[in-house]
Amino acid sequence: MITVTSVEAQSRFGELIDRSQREPVEITRRGRTVAYVVSEHDMREFADVRRRREDAVRWYAQYRQQVAARPAGDVPVLTEADVNRLVHELR
Repeated sequence: MITVTSVEAQSRFGELIDRSQREPVEITRRGRTVAYVVSEHDMREFADVRRRREDAVRWYAQYRQQVAARPAGDVPVLTEADVNRLVHELR
């Protein structure tokens, strides 16, 4: 990943956009990271991962509610299918 200052990004914006198609570009101001420029493809991948993570979190929250609703002596068990579903949702 390359890093450019905000001044460089302003003055060479076209080049920055072209470069972001190959790799993310980090933009800094006063030595601190303030933004990243990424390709549409990378952004879609990021959004897809975020959506899958949120789905897995929702599934787990529902699972925890089901476990909490069980009688006190009933031991909750994650089945192999449950674990596989969680793992595959996070890929």
